[in-house]
Amino acid sequence: MSTTQLTSKEKESIIALYGKPLEELEQAEFEKTHKGLRAKFHPDKFEQYDDEVVREMAKEKFQILESLGQKIRAHFEAGGGQKVIIEDEFGEAAVFAYDNMKIEILTRNKDLKYHLFGSRLRWLERGERFKIPKTGAYLIVETEHRGMSIGFTESVKIYLTFGPEDDLAEITVWLYERLRGQAEALIIEGKRLAVNLNEMLGVIRKKSFLRLGD
Repeated sequence: MSTTQLTSKEKESIIALYGKPLEELEQAEFEKTHKGLRAKFHPDKFEQYDDEVVREMAKEKFQILESLGQKIRAHFEAGGGQKVIIEDEFGEAAVFAYDNMKIEILTRNKDLKYHLFGSRLRWLERGERFKIPKTGAYLIVETEHRGMSIGFTESVKIYLTFGPEDDLAEITVWLYERLRGQAEALIIEGKRLAVNLNEMLGVIRKKSFLRLGD
């Protein structure tokens, strides 16, 4: 779903309920706020009132909230409305590859590694590689890096390897979808950036550019 499928009234309701427009809303904060709003406006809380009008208003408010919640989740499932945009500064014949691109993930989520790798995590921490689906690229987790506190933020270090035959957009979309709403920021080979699909792709391309192909 794109934000253009929302009515003007729905866009205003999102700002009123969640405190910011959909384009600026992170999935984690949405889920937390939505849970609180559901508890606040659930019709069961208003059954004690004798006034039928009050009960109907609460029911209508809750239905609006649930409808918006479905649309917002559809927005996130579709990649947060972001589409891959490739800047052709290198030309169509550009070749990209990199061995062990250092990516540091800044996060408040202590379970981020599990969110990234699931049940494979314990094997990765023993030295195995994680192959990114649909590509030949793989990730390695820095096992001895336990995360350094930066305020309330922890850091997770991974290393990305890919070859000229790999689709950088496919790799970046995979990583972005798992970090969106989970990480505060990234540091890719010394370059700090937001968790933004096209910003991530742009930095990875710049860091891994090899040459112009034939």
